[in-house]
Amino acid sequence: MSKLTKNQKSVAEKVEAGKAYTLQEAAKLVKEITFTKFDASLDIDIRLGVDPRKANQMVRGTVSLPHGTGKVTRVLCLCPPEAETAAKEAGADYVGLDEYIEKIKGGWTDIDVIITMPSIMGKIGALGRVLGPRGLMPNPKSGTVTMDVAKAIREVKQGKIDFKVDKSGIVHASIGKVSFDEQKIVENAKEFINTIIKLKPAAAKGTYMKSIYLSSTMSQGIKIDPKTVE
Repeated sequence: MSKLTKNQKSVAEKVEAGKAYTLQEAAKLVKEITFTKFDASLDIDIRLGVDPRKANQMVRGTVSLPHGTGKVTRVLCLCPPEAETAAKEAGADYVGLDEYIEKIKGGWTDIDVIITMPSIMGKIGALGRVLGPRGLMPNPKSGTVTMDVAKAIREVKQGKIDFKVDKSGIVHASIGKVSFDEQKIVENAKEFINTIIKLKPAAAKGTYMKSIYLSSTMSQGIKIDPKTVE
């Protein structure tokens, strides 16, 4: 049996196996057991009592985190010339149309979010093979296909994220950085969890929130008692 490293021993001493912590306790612990030399992302994973294969049990939406994600989000706005000035003023990193469509066709995806308008979707449809697997395809449900591109850009830059339950019934999202203080972590997590609760499908039966885990990049997951956040 391999010997535990110094960091692994520290984690074992701090995190009690099988214990479900309060959100406040988990926010404190995740900072204590993260030993990366970079500012690690904070991730939340929620297992839901839904069957994602059924359309009436799909959980999908957006949430604006009160303290943002701590990440620099690179935004491409695909829009006609008359909307370019507003998009640039709102903070889009890249603004244009045909030239960027050609770049994407050539394999360029050095962006985090694409925002566009309904009238442009006809041109973007052909990019599905490139954008789809990377989660970059604009979608009205996530607010990335809109007439008000400037508003959408500002929201994304300020910490708006979109999420979708996966085929295993788990919703995963990054909700901040380890450098955030405990209260900011708690407030971001609560906002995310409360949004998930509001989206509970009427067709979902039994326990809706089965488990919640908070972790950082390369850290152990910390189990949270759902009763402490509902």
